[in-house]
Amino acid sequence: MPENKRSKPFDLEDRTLRFANLVRDFAKEYPKNSVFWDDVRQLIRSSGSVGANYIEANDSLSKKDFAMRIKICKKEAKESRSWLNLLERQNESVEEERAKLEQEAAELTFIFAAIPRKSES
Repeated sequence: MPENKRSKPFDLEDRTLRFANLVRDFAKEYPKNSVFWDDVRQLIRSSGSVGANYIEANDSLSKKDFAMRIKICKKEAKESRSWLNLLERQNESVEEERAKLEQEAAELTFIFAAIPRKSES
């Protein structure tokens, strides 16, 4: 890809995919013998669900279906943040990355909370 070609700054499909991939990279670094591994697995599921539901929202058949899918995106982003919060300070070697992911989950939650308000205007 040429250096001057950038992805769209507000492309949520790319952003949610990037979030899910970063979570998977984070999970690879997390110790699998940890008591918290079940939490990491739940985090993987919820992070992937954000993007999957956003794709479904874009292909929705009605405004009501769109609104419901966006609400699910918000719920899954919020759930991802919750799992990341549970993992806080449990592994010093990945704490910086965990904090970045938690921030991204919070931002996605705010974005998906705003979409229904903006679409009603």
